[in-house]
Amino acid sequence: MENREDLKSILPFLPFSLRSSSLYWPAPVAEALTDLSKGPNHSKIDSGEGLFIAISDIRNSLSFHSFSIDTSASQGFALFFDDLLPRSEAAKWFEEVVPQLAKLLLRLPLLLETHYENADDGVLKGVKTGLRCLESQEPGIVFLSQELIGALLACALFCLFPTSHRGAKHLPMINFDHLFACLHDHYEEAFDNKLKCIVHYFGRICSSMPAGYVSFERKVLSLEFSPSCIPYPKEKLWSQSNISLCHFEISVSGLIEDQSCEGIEVDFANMYLGGGALVRGCVQEEIRFMINPELIAGMLFLPCMADNEAIEIVGTERFSSYTGYASSFRFSGDYVDKKDIDVLGRRKTRIVAIDALCCPGNSQYQLEGLLREINKAFCGFMDHCKCHQYQQLFKDDQTVNATGGRSIVNLLSLGHTSTSSQASEGASGNQLPRNHKGHSCPSIDNQHEIGVVTGNWGCGAFGGDPQLKAMLQWIAASQAMRPFILYYTFGLEALQMLEQVIQWIVSHKWTVGELWNVLVEYSSQRLREETRVGFFNWLLPSLFSHDDMLNDSYDDRTCSCC
Repeated sequence: MENREDLKSILPFLPFSLRSSSLYWPAPVAEALTDLSKGPNHSKIDSGEGLFIAISDIRNSLSFHSFSIDTSASQGFALFFDDLLPRSEAAKWFEEVVPQLAKLLLRLPLLLETHYENADDGVLKGVKTGLRCLESQEPGIVFLSQELIGALLACALFCLFPTSHRGAKHLPMINFDHLFACLHDHYEEAFDNKLKCIVHYFGRICSSMPAGYVSFERKVLSLEFSPSCIPYPKEKLWSQSNISLCHFEISVSGLIEDQSCEGIEVDFANMYLGGGALVRGCVQEEIRFMINPELIAGMLFLPCMADNEAIEIVGTERFSSYTGYASSFRFSGDYVDKKDIDVLGRRKTRIVAIDALCCPGNSQYQLEGLLREINKAFCGFMDHCKCHQYQQLFKDDQTVNATGGRSIVNLLSLGHTSTSSQASEGASGNQLPRNHKGHSCPSIDNQHEIGVVTGNWGCGAFGGDPQLKAMLQWIAASQAMRPFILYYTFGLEALQMLEQVIQWIVSHKWTVGELWNVLVEYSSQRLREETRVGFFNWLLPSLFSHDDMLNDSYDDRTCSCC
């Protein structure tokens, strides 16, 4: 088999044996899957309880230890398929979907061998694309067909991936047993609806297998100097950058995944890709993994992210519609994804996973915290097609004038004398044509001109300062030479004045370095307790009433993730 090193790195995490360079299921497993593939009249598997028994028998044939599966998973399977799923849907699941999934699993060894034979041959010339463990600090990319992803996820549904070595490699759990166990042990309607999204996905691919591709890339800012890599930026680069701030568009309603611009969509990620997708989590990242289940495949081979890393996933298809958030999350039916296909066979859905500091408190105002967040966002927003330009920025950073000739004192004095008319005037000349949803959206014909679509990253459960995070993401997107940032505020009260602040900054033509230096000065004052108001009030007090200033101090909350 070609790409033996790639296979060697991932083989401990696959449920197969290797013989004469070929992958194969042990004979008892193949027999059990063959029985399932013939339907419930033959296999007698027509209930959640029966399905779990069949899964347990297969696991025993693979010599998996009993402790490697959640003990409540059996009750979860029975609860979902026998009680919660409507009877007609359950009947269709066992009569049509389970047999097709068994056939897909029987083909999985061949799908993998075909994948390795074709990897590195025509997708991206000279670049390794085979399935392998993408280790931390090792940038790389994996290309998988949607059919292979479907088979891998069927393997996860049947809880057939070995778990014994995953913790040592800092890999998240991939089997679905914990999700079913949570349904039984901590029942919430949201967990039921997460599984409905998963079941719907399997029903769709079993009726019509998609034929596209998905890429999973680990992006790394180098901690050591290398002429071929983008280094982890130091504070000096940010403070001296004279890059212009990119266009900033705001939407107070709507969802990141519904946007129609050409942009990379930010996954407010956990350091372990997927976060609580396969357990109890049901916020931004977990919901995205439910409506685009192909994202889950990355959890198989992508260890947790370090501070200088991000993960970009291109091409996943959306299969489900939904309403609500967290405990109110509900599956609301089928979704037909109409995104265009790129030259590599991937849907033009670009998702970048970046993990924010968890429960940072005052540490987010320290220089180390600011640098960690700005560099994490910059890593995610980087465009490989602009690597040469980034390298030139780092090469030239010694010669850039610190703040374009304007001191912090001068910059801040502008804010204290600003008026709303100045802010409104400043918006002119920075407008982009509107798309059909009313958002500003550049007409992009060039693959390189792709913006950033984001929102309150690291704020909610992670407890970050939303005003600070909005500015940091703007700076990072600008330094990454992205043409625009489309920001969803989700109606957050702390960001009610975001548009006025953006307009004012644009009207005064601040650069990346200037905005960074002002953020650093504000943060220093927060740490010294010289101010307790939010950044917006601190920057532009004349735009805010006295009551607003009193009420806008940031509350150093504790958060549920700690």
